Amino acid sequence: MKNERVYKLIFASVYPHYLKKTETKGHTKAELDTIICWLTGYTQKQLQQQIDKKIDLETFFAQAPQLNPNVSKITGVICGYRVEEIEDKLMQKIRYMDKLIDELAKGKTMEKILRK
Repeated sequence: MKNERVYKLIFASVYPHYLKKTETKGHTKAELDTIICWLTGYTQKQLQQQIDKKIDLETFFAQAPQLNPNVSKITGVICGYRVEEIEDKLMQKIRYMDKLIDELAKGKTMEKILRK
């Protein structure tokens, strides 16, 4: 039941929090968008369309063109859970996004964040 509330969060309402976290740590909207597009397969234009449509997180990931094949390289703890061990696939995708944005805020290089 708790996860249902997260899934119904509107991506456009979460995005400004990601942006604030990113900019507060001296990074840019372009870097944030690059990370989200890398993860989901959205183009910059498609990402903006999803924000404008005010879709929920469940729909955001359901409509994502293609999850990056390197997501399995995203490991570590976010919100007290190891992302690689989260069984609920939708929650895992949401936590992948959180983890990547945390890494940006903590100063990791884009090359490392994008698992190159």
